[in-house]
Amino acid sequence: MPSRDFSLHGAIDLGARQPAARKQQGRQAQSGGAGAAGGQYVVDVTDQTFNTEVVERSQSVPVLVDFWAEWCGPCKQLGPILEKLANEAAGQWILAKVDIDANPQLGAYMQQMGVRGIPFVAAVVAGQLLPFLNGAAPEPQVRQAIDQLFEALRKEGILPDAPEGEQPAGAADAPMADPVTQRAEDALQRGDLEGAKAAFEEMLAADPRNAQAKQGVALVELSRRVQSLDPDRTLQEAGAKPGDVQAQIRAADVEMVSGLMEQAFERLVTAVRGTAGDDRDAARKHLLSLFELLPPDDPRVTKARRSLQSALF
Repeated sequence: MPSRDFSLHGAIDLGARQPAARKQQGRQAQSGGAGAAGGQYVVDVTDQTFNTEVVERSQSVPVLVDFWAEWCGPCKQLGPILEKLANEAAGQWILAKVDIDANPQLGAYMQQMGVRGIPFVAAVVAGQLLPFLNGAAPEPQVRQAIDQLFEALRKEGILPDAPEGEQPAGAADAPMADPVTQRAEDALQRGDLEGAKAAFEEMLAADPRNAQAKQGVALVELSRRVQSLDPDRTLQEAGAKPGDVQAQIRAADVEMVSGLMEQAFERLVTAVRGTAGDDRDAARKHLLSLFELLPPDDPRVTKARRSLQSALF
């Protein structure tokens, strides 16, 4: 989930990697640089090109580094959002994509930073690495998180103020949100779950089929449930008590906020398959509530619905 506290104080200094970058400059000149992964402002980065494409480039323009893998479902949700926003920003920042399976050194480096899962996005500014996003998030949240990051960097004097009338780095050509939607998203950003829920419910009252509002209410309820949970302890408890449906429900919530949607769905399908009566119904209802966090046509929801039908019948 996006962090709300952006500061380069305590950020990781990548300067130690600079000598390796110089070794790659000749190779980069011969190859013409990294190829665009999804547009002019999106580049694929490797173990060999990281210093040139990220560390050195960050001296002149901020770089967001997206750590992903082909097997990671949430990465496939977040990646296109980041690529879209990078191309909208038109050079105000660059998106660098790192396939951790194809680049084991960078994958190991990510683990050394204490990152336990992907998708993970880091911001690199003037050679300083700042953890930025953990897990997937809807486009409005990602867009606002990027705008908030750049606002914080400007306040710290790291980036110059945007020219008067210029839109934030992630907002070029973005449609204007209606006031209620904006109020809901603002409340989410500052952690006001009650305010966010009230705004989303107002949207639903006006349009009961509003998919964004349904997702918003589901996100608020999920955030409430996980506030008091310790992720590691919750997952350990679920592993030790496979027949405890409430433990599986709590673990599924933790996996959802960590971006492990498919894993959460499969956990609850397994609970439905292995229980009966009230326990089975509780697992089924909770799984249906988690579906509300994603668009109804999301392939992960479609797959999980089929698995649920098979488990029930």
